[in-house]
Amino acid sequence: MGRVVIDVMPKPEILDPQGKAVVGALPRLGFDVFTGVRQGKRFELEVTGEVTEEVLEQARRAAETLLSNPVIEDVVSVRDAAAAGAGA
Repeated sequence: MGRVVIDVMPKPEILDPQGKAVVGALPRLGFDVFTGVRQGKRFELEVTGEVTEEVLEQARRAAETLLSNPVIEDVVSVRDAAAAGAGA
């Protein structure tokens, strides 16, 4: 069984209130080296068999049409979890 990992982030020009809340809280918790936070979404799609280029292309299309809102979000990566070391 394979797994595809998809990361979706708000477009740079879109306000990110959750990111702003996190960056405001970090110094109060002793983490004072961070100057910005953007919060996004991560999807893990399981497939039967191995992750091929065709599977990755279908995942890209699914990410662009269903998993993200193209008006306010960018699909920033679509990758094989095993090849990228991105999953357990």
